[in-house]
Amino acid sequence: MTLRPRLLPAGLSVGVGLLLLAAPSLALAQVPRTTVVEQMAGARQEGWVQVQNTISYFVAGPTGEGEEAQKLRDRARRTIYEIAARECDLLREVLAKECRMVSVSSNMSRQYGQQQPEGFTINGSMNFQITLK
Repeated sequence: MTLRPRLLPAGLSVGVGLLLLAAPSLALAQVPRTTVVEQMAGARQEGWVQVQNTISYFVAGPTGEGEEAQKLRDRARRTIYEIAARECDLLREVLAKECRMVSVSSNMSRQYGQQQPEGFTINGSMNFQITLK
């Protein structure tokens, strides 16, 4: 069985090419997403809600094992932790009477190749419990 590559129609291949070229800049423009969900598991505490915040962004730079790459990874994770540290203050300003952090996680993946700049994509997730004002 021989596999033969298929050609895309001219308009579609241009569209796919533009999408691939725009993808790195789209990663830079992503904004945090916050979800507020009422806590429903078990005995519901009156007024308590769960808040989940996720963020994803790209950091350009070295991805190897050197000192500069390690500094870049540390800086990217530090940013996630700093956002989490300030989130309760923001929630108290807007909708919370009380706030407590439940969890914070970060995940990093290396980006490299001919069509994209070298660097890391970092994803962060944080969960809080709040009482409403």
